[in-house]
Amino acid sequence: MSIRSSLRQAAEIVLIVVGAFISAAGLDLFIIPNRLVDGGLSGLAILLHDLFRLPVGPMLFLMNIPLFILATAVLGTRFALRSVLGIVLLSLALTVLPIHPVVANQLLAAVYGGLLSGAGVGIIFRMGGSTGGTDLVARLLRHYVGFPVGVSLLGTDFFIVGVFGIFMGASAAMYSLFALFVATRVVDFLMDGLDVQRAALIISSHPEEIGQAIIDELGRGVTELAGRGMYSGEERPVLLVVVSRLETVRVKAIVARTDPEAFLVIHHVHEVLGEGFRTLERPHAVGLRRHAKP
Repeated sequence: MSIRSSLRQAAEIVLIVVGAFISAAGLDLFIIPNRLVDGGLSGLAILLHDLFRLPVGPMLFLMNIPLFILATAVLGTRFALRSVLGIVLLSLALTVLPIHPVVANQLLAAVYGGLLSGAGVGIIFRMGGSTGGTDLVARLLRHYVGFPVGVSLLGTDFFIVGVFGIFMGASAAMYSLFALFVATRVVDFLMDGLDVQRAALIISSHPEEIGQAIIDELGRGVTELAGRGMYSGEERPVLLVVVSRLETVRVKAIVARTDPEAFLVIHHVHEVLGEGFRTLERPHAVGLRRHAKP
């Protein structure tokens, strides 16, 4: 293993540690002291804390043990080992950090608790870690019964918040759902990033001129795809080019001056990898492997 690779792995572990403590801060400083609940097994641990004063960190760790064992047997050792670091660190951070209210308003607690917990989990996911809990439940459900992971995650989170609402009231449950929504959006933001590009599909009777102008003026690669009009039956190439947000105006100008009758479609794309954009690397995030149904 090279020095560069070792340093990168060390940096990823450090960021997983940071993510665990950021997520724990959102729970211990905003969610738990304001009688709200998080999604997943951490939400169940918080409910047990509210009802029986059981410590959140140790309970979260204990509840993850059977899931971790089952995931190891079903989904493989490598997948499980990638999960244990996030599980242990989050449980430890929840135990070390004190439960102390920063604000007394449940709406503010939902907003900032969701932001912090989502940011922490997003960092952990981005570095290839996992926080266990319903993430493991969802993947086990997919393995055994074929449920989509997203549906399983949403269903288990709503179930836990619903049970919480029975004991703590509808108002607390609704604020908890809002916090869960905020956290989910933050995770998505951290996974997708700010780098939103534009993809343009161009259908023109002058594809060579347009493609060459884009290459010369923008320095972007252009791909020619085979296309055929369903009504006319005419064969016509389709140009595909991915550009930055600022370059979109220049693409429009090139197409307009070359062929005003061209058909142009521009849409947002996330996480463009390859030459001219971010480097394409082997994915290492948890759960990217597909598992066959039994």
